[in-house]
Formats: sequence, C-alpha cells, structure tokens
Amino acid sequence: MKIKYYLGPMSKNVVDAVLEYNNSNGITFGFIPSRRQVEFDGGYVNNWTNESFSKYVKNKSPNTIIQRDHGGPGQGYEDDDGRISFKNDAKFFNLIHVDPWKKYSDLKLGIIETVEIIKFCLKINPNIEFEVGTEEAIRKFTIEELKILIGTLEKKLTQAEFNKIKYAVVQSGVGLDLGKMKNTGNYDSVRLENMVKVVHSYGILTKEHNGDYLLANEIQRRFQVGLDAINIAPELGQIETCAIIELIKEYEDFIDEIFEICFDSKRWEKWVPKTYNPVKNKVELIKICGHYIFSTPRFVSLVEKYSIREKINLNEISNILKSKIILHLKSLTEN
Repeated sequence: MKIKYYLGPMSKNVVDAVLEYNNSNGITFGFIPSRRQVEFDGGYVNNWTNESFSKYVKNKSPNTIIQRDHGGPGQGYEDDDGRISFKNDAKFFNLIHVDPWKKYSDLKLGIIETVEIIKFCLKINPNIEFEVGTEEAIRKFTIEELKILIGTLEKKLTQAEFNKIKYAVVQSGVGLDLGKMKNTGNYDSVRLENMVKVVHSYGILTKEHNGDYLLANEIQRRFQVGLDAINIAPELGQIETCAIIELIKEYEDFIDEIFEICFDSKRWEKWVPKTYNPVKNKVELIKICGHYIFSTPRFVSLVEKYSIREKINLNEISNILKSKIILHLKSLTEN
C-alpha cells in the first residue's frame, strides 16, 4: 500500500473526517501523531494514548496507517530519551519516524542514536517500519550528509533491519508560518530532486515534511520529481479553527472566551516573535493555537453553550466542521 499523504490528527473531528474519507474512497491518507498529540500517558488530542488512538482508528478503518511523527529524545513534554514512548509506538503503530536530531545535531551521534532506536524497536515488534532523517526546521541536511546517513545505516544495521526503513526525509527549503497561514522559505526543486535520487538509490521511499498551505499543483510538482509522500498537519487544525470562528463570529463573548483559553494555554508562544501582541491579534492567535485546546474542558463547555444558544446539537456542529476538512481532502486528491 503506497500512501502519498500523511496527516496530523489535529483533533477528533480531523481524525473522523479522514477515516470517513478513507472508508469511502480507499485508503488515501495515513496519520502522523506527534508525541504531544498522542502519547503513552495521553496527548492533547482527545487525551488519546498510543493504544486508545490505535484502537479507535483500526476499529473504524483497519487498513489506515498510523506513523509516529518525530519520535525521539526530547520530542515530548519532557527531556527524556524517548524509550518509553518508542516502546508504545512499536506496540501499537505501523511506522515510526526515528528523529533524534533535536537532541543530537552532530551527524555521527545522530546516526548512532538512530541505529540504537531501530534495534530497540525491532526487538519489541519485528514488523515495525521506520522513517529516518528530519525536517529542515530541526536540522538541515546537505545531500552529502543524507548519503552518509543512509549509507552508514546500511553498514551498521543487518540487511533485515535496514530493509525495515521505509522512508527517508528529504528537504526542499520550506517551512511554516502559522500566523500568516502560509508555506515559507525558498523551494529548491533541484535540491529536492537530488535528495530523492540519493534515497531511491538505496531502495527507500522519500517523504517531505511541512506540506501545509501548498496548492495541489505545487504538491503534484514535487511528486513529479520523484517525491513519494508528504506530511500535512497544522493546516488541518487551522481549517477546523477557522470554521469554528465562522460559526461563532457574531458572538463576541465566545470569541473572547476562546481567546482566553488559547492565551492561557501558551501554545501560541513557539509560533510568534517575542514582540507579538496577543490582545491586538486575538483572531490570529486563535487560528495559531485553536486546535491545541479543542479537548480541554473549557472549550468543550463553550461548544455546549453554543449548541444550546443556537438550538443545534453537538453532532450537527461536528458534521459542519468535518465537511470543511473533507472538502480540503478532496482538493488534495482530485486535482
């Protein structure tokens, strides 16, 4: 099964929309939960653990792929070695993105850690598959470094272990700006194509991160130069957040309450400069971090108040939000 699009499970509505689409159109999308979203002790998305998220997805769509995104030391809420998380990833997911590069920026040290993690996970689940490398925002790789990474992994792992590497991350020079809701950086098609050639020479598939806010034809151009798959995450959360803002825009008290929940969460801080003025940018701040707070008791209570005021049940609200997400899924696959 070759999946071209891997999506962040930004909320329960996003997950349900993707599962509905997969069940109606064939398995088109996989999930890429980060450690903060879904974790062994619960994440910010619906408080799902690895086990409960996997059961939820597989019960509704048994063939939908789940891949841990950015699995590794320091990628959760604590500065850990990632092993407890990896243990649960190996038990309940199909794929693991092995990403030690936040903690180990040195190429040799990062490769050593990658080898150790792969061997560790295969002892728990010999059928688990892997993605190696990372996105440019964490560590920029040159083409030569990518060759060294994969070539060294081939030497340090047994052939059977190396064959479990399904994807390697390739980089084309892009990044994300959640405040402006746009893809940033300078797209370098030559660099992307050269990285693709390196990865394919080892019999491994390529994947690029940060495919958010790209037009369908921009993604297709990447596929045309050999890219096999692409990750999209925050954009889906923002589509739902914008739909919520549209629903409640006439009620200033609701907008103010969502702003307070978002502001108190501090989830927006990593995405904005230190000079950012939250009070002057209320709606933008909500768009930046709305998806982080969908499962909080305060937000759930607010949605219930809205349903009472508008005399609309909660399922109807979810269906409105899911329809916006499904519309975007169609735009990715039907062009």
